[in-house]
Amino acid sequence: MSWEFAVTAFAAIFAIVNPIGNIPFFVTITEGYTAEERKRVIVKVCMVLLVVLVAFGVFGQYIFMLYGITIPMFKIAGGLLLFSVAFAMMRGERSRAKITEDERQEALAKEEIGVVPLGIPLFAGPGAITTVMIYISYAMDSEDMAFDLASVFVSILVTVVISYLLLIYAQGIFSRMGRGGAAAFGRIMGLLLAAVAVGFIMNGVFDAVTLYIQNAPWT
Repeated sequence: MSWEFAVTAFAAIFAIVNPIGNIPFFVTITEGYTAEERKRVIVKVCMVLLVVLVAFGVFGQYIFMLYGITIPMFKIAGGLLLFSVAFAMMRGERSRAKITEDERQEALAKEEIGVVPLGIPLFAGPGAITTVMIYISYAMDSEDMAFDLASVFVSILVTVVISYLLLIYAQGIFSRMGRGGAAAFGRIMGLLLAAVAVGFIMNGVFDAVTLYIQNAPWT
């Protein structure tokens, strides 16, 4: 089950970060940049992605305790959020939770586009943060906690490395894929993500019911 968990965690994190689907926007927003300028932007994107996801993976449980959020509550809310993102991806739309139209227009005038809006919220958006935190919660409750926790953080690292390589070769990839190819891949990732989101919601409801029964006055 641990290896199955590792594969599932990586697939979910990679799907929600969706570096291939983000290539068209990256190519557009860095149009006119020199190779060196584009590389600096890529490094910033990947550093932001790594730091944000690892930070929420490490400190997410403390955020739960601070605001009185239970794991079942977060699974249900996170599943609904992920499903909305996945639905937008399957329709070929960009979720409003990831980037707004104002940010898209202002991005061309910003120097730090590797941080905003590319790093946050395009790559490390609410959906990616939610996915990491939910898989961390799964790992904390598993029998092989150490392996499963390591699997989540390795999945983040591998996703960052793949994102870096894809962005480095984004110009060539985009010329071959075109907008149609990137859109098709985004829809496939959206379908995968929708299935993961439904699983989050079902598990959250089951955990909530179980917790209610355990704490019911008649037990």
